[in-house]
Amino acid sequence: MTPTESILTITIFFPLAGVLALLVLGKEKTQAIKLVGLLTSTLTFGLSLVLFFQFDSAVSGFQFRQQVPWIEGLNISYHVGIDGMSLLLLLLTALLTPLALLGTWNSVQHRLKEYTIMMLLLEVGMTGVFAALDLFLFYVFWEAMLIPMYFIIGIWGGPEKVYAAVKFFLFTLFGSLLMLVAILALGYFASTLPGKMFTTDLLELYDLAAQIPLGLQTWMFLAFALSFAIKVPLFPFHTWLPDAHVQAPTAGSVILAGVLLKMGTYGFVRFCLPLFTEASIKFIPALSILAVIGIVYGGLVAMVQTDMKKLVAYSSVSHLDFVVLGIFS
Repeated sequence: MTPTESILTITIFFPLAGVLALLVLGKEKTQAIKLVGLLTSTLTFGLSLVLFFQFDSAVSGFQFRQQVPWIEGLNISYHVGIDGMSLLLLLLTALLTPLALLGTWNSVQHRLKEYTIMMLLLEVGMTGVFAALDLFLFYVFWEAMLIPMYFIIGIWGGPEKVYAAVKFFLFTLFGSLLMLVAILALGYFASTLPGKMFTTDLLELYDLAAQIPLGLQTWMFLAFALSFAIKVPLFPFHTWLPDAHVQAPTAGSVILAGVLLKMGTYGFVRFCLPLFTEASIKFIPALSILAVIGIVYGGLVAMVQTDMKKLVAYSSVSHLDFVVLGIFS
């Protein structure tokens, strides 16, 4: 397979080259560590620009697709590809990572090597989430992203960093586990259809979505939606965000507000609406009411904040709930 054909995979995993380089560097070489982190993330942004300029906006569907068998017994594959929506979110991720590293160029001195490694691993997880076209692969990237962010908050955060990190981890993990159950149930449902087998391939499941009965759709929608609602965060699942925002180092706050919160709304559009269309329509009133409450509540609480990070956190609740309201309108 040529580099051109696998440009998306190279973009996703390129930060691992920086991680390998950092592993052989001594902890005392702080300037070299900073430069490796910045150079790797900047080159990743360069690769994302290649994707952007090679992307054909006149063609519908997913581009730069690559599919390799992974867990063949369950028909699970490494399947990635991007459309216009995921392209822009991938570009955003690749842009914000070097900016976040620049923003903490002088402020992070403690365990600098480990910090830079965690930032690069986080970038791999985030870009993978936006490119995954297999539900199980998406879940792996979704969970893998939690681990570096947990450490970024828990080690390099503020005075209440451990509390904030654990709260962030538990909230997100709980929702994700229900989503995993729904993914397996969706794969099993596919295997019950004539001539079909167990699959977690998103494009295959798109084709089968209309055959999912409403009762099953409802439970699967709730499992996926809870995970995405926590990540948005939709009111009243927002309580982890102010703690995580305030306690995280500046780079963590930038990535939280700039990328991680967008993953919840991305999940609604990429998975909930096309896979569980009838259930999505059924829950329009409930989700719209929660979104409106979040818009007003987040805005009012943001108005009285004296801490800039808390202001950003609550205003993020408000503006992401605007996005949710837009999606379900």
